Amino acid sequence: MTWLVTGGAGYIGAHAVKRLHAKGTNVVVFDDLSTGLVSRVPEGVPLVVGDVKDQAAVVAAIKEHGVTGVLHFAARKSVPESMKIPVEYYRDNVGGLVSIVGAIAETGVERVVFSSTAALYGLAPEEFLVEDLVVDPISVYGETKLIGERLLRFTSKTHGFSWIALRYFNVVGADSPELRDTSVGNLIPIVFRAIDRGETVQVTGGDFPTPDGSGIRDYIHIADLADAHVVAVDHLDAVAAGSVGEVYNVGTGKGSSVLEVLGAVREVTGLPVPHEVVDRRPGDPARGVAGVDKIRRDLGWTARHDLREMVADAWAAWRA
Repeated sequence: MTWLVTGGAGYIGAHAVKRLHAKGTNVVVFDDLSTGLVSRVPEGVPLVVGDVKDQAAVVAAIKEHGVTGVLHFAARKSVPESMKIPVEYYRDNVGGLVSIVGAIAETGVERVVFSSTAALYGLAPEEFLVEDLVVDPISVYGETKLIGERLLRFTSKTHGFSWIALRYFNVVGADSPELRDTSVGNLIPIVFRAIDRGETVQVTGGDFPTPDGSGIRDYIHIADLADAHVVAVDHLDAVAAGSVGEVYNVGTGKGSSVLEVLGAVREVTGLPVPHEVVDRRPGDPARGVAGVDKIRRDLGWTARHDLREMVADAWAAWRA
């Protein structure tokens, strides 16, 4: 079996590539390097530089490397940015997956693992967000991922491929310095940059109906998330084509508030990390915690790392 990993030079994709390669799974990275880094691709793993929306280039990579499955990470992923440039998000996120499915139809690839998101759940008030809730995204980013899940559901019936969509919650941590999170929108890099610059961290919202007033999220270590992809790949490799079409949350099932995250950063770094509370961002839910029973039951996967470990690994990679 050989898996084509789109966006495999990015933060999340590279962690999955590292683990798959280490266990002996054949992988090929396909990345336009707009945000990905060549240095993240392990030695011995082929790298194809190209735009995932270029179906001919995807088909050529599939044929050249004998690809039997696609791990599709390549996408834009900022909620605030998606509201400012919606057309680009629909073009890249939906258009990219349309290209992948078109390439699958042309080449007969039988397996897909799709990067989805907890942003699909929108403002759902439930204590735990479970996969069978009726989802109602409130951002363009979330909407593009919902379209992606629906696209896979319907086209898989026509073209006979199996698929799994993994709905990520809030990703933290790093396996090594070269794989660290360099994004501008995630909480931990924002806090670490503020520390480096001697700035005050802005906490968006202090009046949520939560114990300390700040928003609660389910934070997941990147190592655990990468392992979930390995489990999904192994599961699809073991079943008949067209027999699986499932959605799974990937989280810990435990919530931490923004202020609790800052407390963990202070504990790990030994630094004061001053903060100020500012207005909420429009549409931010008070709480977003994963229900994780389904992935535990079906795939045997459970998160292993706690918040302190996530912050400690992220800090070690940041300072290296």
